[in-house]
Amino acid sequence: MSLQPGQVVQELGWHEEVDDDIRVAIEDAVDSDLLDEDADEVADVVLLWWSDEEGDLVDALVDSLTNLAERGSVVLLTPKAGRDGHVPPSEVVEAALAAGLHGTSTFSAGQDWSATQLVAPRSGRK
Repeated sequence: MSLQPGQVVQELGWHEEVDDDIRVAIEDAVDSDLLDEDADEVADVVLLWWSDEEGDLVDALVDSLTNLAERGSVVLLTPKAGRDGHVPPSEVVEAALAAGLHGTSTFSAGQDWSATQLVAPRSGRK
């Protein structure tokens, strides 16, 4: 995830099944607590926990952009294949594109979760 100390991370979609080891590792990497869904601060990274049965992923991704810094990223955490709530990669790609995002990488995040890092396309060079 390329997290650095001092970065602000907002967590969305927390529920009892999330992996607390991942949360602690992120807090350790940024040397700070995660902001919750009600925070108004600008976030460098938005951590979005998402499972298949939770509704519309496009809406959740659009909502995740609310407090995201201009060059920030969304880290979408979904259950791995074969786990309850798995979201097929094709759905992640389709939802990301519909929300104006594109994936930069997908990687394993713990035993049960996959992470996809999403960013907004940059518009032209300056």
